Amino acid sequence: MEEKLFSATDIDRIIEMAWEDRTTFEAIEIQFGLKQQDVIKLMRKEMKPSSFKMWRERTKGRNTKHEALRGDDIDRFKCSRQKTISMNKVSKR
Repeated sequence: MEEKLFSATDIDRIIEMAWEDRTTFEAIEIQFGLKQQDVIKLMRKEMKPSSFKMWRERTKGRNTKHEALRGDDIDRFKCSRQKTISMNKVSKR
């Protein structure tokens, strides 16, 4: 992984997006320039080993995390109930 410098806020947002079921790795790549393997490396570095293992088990083979495997009925990056996001900041309702 090419070492990119992210702020603590960016790292928190990447981790949050990686945990979200409906947010694809492609969406993370579009927003932050990290490919799936880079996200995995970042998660391994930033999380406790037990949390990383739980996350990997959760995301491994999950259709919603990979745009190519998603059904045609899902056409957004985020859950419809998620707060609106503008300029990578979560806005208040």
